[in-house]
Amino acid sequence: MTGFIETQTSRTRALLHWLAHPPVSGPAATVLLRLMAGGVFLSEGVLKFVYPNQGVGRFTKLGFPLPHLTATFVGGLEIVGGLLLIAGLATRFIAIPFIIEMIVAILSTKIGLYLGTSPLPLPAALPKVGIWAVLHETRSDWAQLLTVGFLLLAGPGVWSIDALLARRKPQAATEREDAPRRSMLST
Repeated sequence: MTGFIETQTSRTRALLHWLAHPPVSGPAATVLLRLMAGGVFLSEGVLKFVYPNQGVGRFTKLGFPLPHLTATFVGGLEIVGGLLLIAGLATRFIAIPFIIEMIVAILSTKIGLYLGTSPLPLPAALPKVGIWAVLHETRSDWAQLLTVGFLLLAGPGVWSIDALLARRKPQAATEREDAPRRSMLST
């Protein structure tokens, strides 16, 4: 049993290290993906607080438990997470809840649209139900899902706070290692 626990602890540490140390050597253009995805999440989060039909009203119609709490949580996640994505800070950590959120959003809204049983208003223009309506209405969901998936795997790019912190870490470690030597030389 001890071996199992040690293995799980080792795997957990490896996962946390992977999440906390994304590759930061990606192209500078990755900032465009972060701005797009982060900006959309940020604006959608604000909308959940400004317009009740986008927040608690929408979650109520979709049958989510505790819709006020759920809308507040998701809206807050989108605002904070959107800002984190834009800045390129904790990119991998925030990508995971966004991937989960987008999967839940697609499943909770598009199955009813496909079947024609959605409690939400149908699209204004044809197609209104069925596979073509779903494909049309999921275009932004897919863009968000795939973009945060890319950021999870590829990292935030060189123009990010994550990259800035990664560049500073080796410098800070070197300074800590040199501090005892400097104090010995000064005595």
